[in-house]
Amino acid sequence: MTNHSDIAVSIILPVYNSDKWLDECLRSVLEQTFTDAIQLSVYNDGSQDASMMILDKWRPEFRKKNIEIVLSGHSDDRPRGVGYAKNKAIAQSRGNFLCFLDADDKMYKDRILKQLDASKKNPKAIVGCRFVREPPDSTLRFTAWANEMSHEQLYTQIYTSHGPTVIMPSWFMSRSVFNTVGAFDEAGKGVPEDLIFFYKHLELGGEIIRVDDCLLVYRYHAEAATFSVSEETIWQLRVQFIQQQLLHKWNTFSIWNAGKQGRKFFRSLDEKSQKKVVAFCDVDSKKISKGFYIYEESKEKLKPKIPIIYYTNVKPPIVVCVKMGLTGGGFETNLASLNLVEGKDYHHFN
Repeated sequence: MTNHSDIAVSIILPVYNSDKWLDECLRSVLEQTFTDAIQLSVYNDGSQDASMMILDKWRPEFRKKNIEIVLSGHSDDRPRGVGYAKNKAIAQSRGNFLCFLDADDKMYKDRILKQLDASKKNPKAIVGCRFVREPPDSTLRFTAWANEMSHEQLYTQIYTSHGPTVIMPSWFMSRSVFNTVGAFDEAGKGVPEDLIFFYKHLELGGEIIRVDDCLLVYRYHAEAATFSVSEETIWQLRVQFIQQQLLHKWNTFSIWNAGKQGRKFFRSLDEKSQKKVVAFCDVDSKKISKGFYIYEESKEKLKPKIPIIYYTNVKPPIVVCVKMGLTGGGFETNLASLNLVEGKDYHHFN
C-alpha cells in the first residue's frame, strides 16, 4: 500500500491544450504561501499544442521551491476526457489531501493554506471557496449564486441547474473522501463528471464546506470542457437525484411554475412521483384561468389533470421551477412573503 505521509497536498492538474493559460496557472502554484510537502501531479490528456513544452520549462522552478512534480500522459490524437485525466493524476499522486486545479485557472496565494485547514477540520467534506470570474462581466448570475449562498443553501440548492454548489475547480478534499466515492466518471466528452461525483458524495453521507474567501480565478471561455455537456444530460441527472433523495420521502407536493419549466419537470418524473403532484402554482392569471394542466402524453386512459392555483394558495412541500435572479426580485419577493423555510417547505429546481 502506498505511503502518503511525506506529502501533505497533491495538486491535481489535468491538462489538455492549455498553453494559453498554463504559465499563469503554474506560477500560481509556485506562489502558494503553504509550501511544505506539496506535490504537483499533472496528467496530459493528449495535448496537441505547446502545453508539454511549457510544463518542461517550469520544472526547474518547481525544483527550486522543493515542490515535487509528477508528469505523465498520452499522445493520442483524441483526448480521453476530464474524468479520466483527473483519475490518472490522482492515481500517481501521493498527498493526504487533494487540491483540484484546472489548467485555465489560477490560485490566490493562500488557497492551499486556507482550504487545507478547513479540510482538516471537516475530513468528510468537499471543501470549496469563493472565486473571481474572468472576464469579470461573464456569468454574473451564476457567480453571484455560487459566492453568496449561505452554508445551509450549499445543501438545499443541490438540485439547481447551476451544478455542484461548490464549483469543481475550487474542490479540495482528503484522499479518503475521494476513495470513498471511488473515482470520476470516465465516459468522456459530454459527461458532467463533477456533478456525478458530487451527487454520489452526498448519497454516501459526504459533507460540503465553502471557505468564504476568494481563492481562485475561474476563467470563462468558449473552449471550456463544461460546454461539451448538454443541458438535457444535466437535467436528467438532477431529476433522478431529486426523486431519489427527496420526492420519495414526500406523500404529496406542488410545483411552482405552471409554464414550460414546471410542465417539463412534471413530465420528466416517473409515474410514482407524478401521482404525488397535487397542484401547480403560478402568478400568471392566464395560466391560472385554465384551471388545470392535463398531461396529454400520459399512457393512462384518464389523463392526469393537475390544478393550477395562485401561489398564495399553495401548500408545502414545493419544488420551485422558477429560475432565480431573472424577475427583478419579483419572484423572490413572492416566495419570501409566504414565510416558508428553504430545505423544509420548498427546494429549488431551476
